[in-house]
Amino acid sequence: MKKASPIRVMIVDDHFATRLGLSVPINNEPDMTVVTEASTSARAVELYREHKPDVVTMDYQLPDKNGVETLEVIRAEFPEARVLMLTVFDGEEDIYRAVTAGAKGYLTKAAECEDVLRAVRRIAAGAACFPPEIALKIKEREKRRPLTPRELEILKLLVKGYSTKDIVHMLGLSMGTIRLHISIILDKLDAFDRTNAVAKAIERGIVHLGE
Repeated sequence: MKKASPIRVMIVDDHFATRLGLSVPINNEPDMTVVTEASTSARAVELYREHKPDVVTMDYQLPDKNGVETLEVIRAEFPEARVLMLTVFDGEEDIYRAVTAGAKGYLTKAAECEDVLRAVRRIAAGAACFPPEIALKIKEREKRRPLTPRELEILKLLVKGYSTKDIVHMLGLSMGTIRLHISIILDKLDAFDRTNAVAKAIERGIVHLGE
């Protein structure tokens, strides 16, 4: 009987230590091998075209485009691409964005090595891999009303500490319009004030500090 070909894995992460920490155990498995690694979004797209791996492990934080944006670019050209998001981010919005973009699995970097290897095998076999705690956050996010692009823009300015007056001048809108947008943001986030809205936005992964 002909031996099955190993699962060909591409690792995308901007930290060398993380890539090494993944490549060693993957290459030690008899049924999988790392075919290439990338530290940027642009390089990940190039190397995907070249190698067409069976499974990609994708970090969320990359120096150019983020992991979800990279996933979207890859799947636009290769709809069959199978990507496992492997990241420190565990906010429900982060997870939801990844799922919407077509991720086949989502794990945090706190996952055990065996969990990652199991996820790679499941995804290579055509299954999805969303642990119960991740699946629960997807369901919670699906219940919420999404923010509009304008509301998200204003929320990001609130996270940066700008006042209502600052936002009025920055966006060229009236005080009443900005106040109305902020009121709707508070309602959608189920927040009792702007400070609480900022805290919930960061916790859920709607906005990241430093964006």
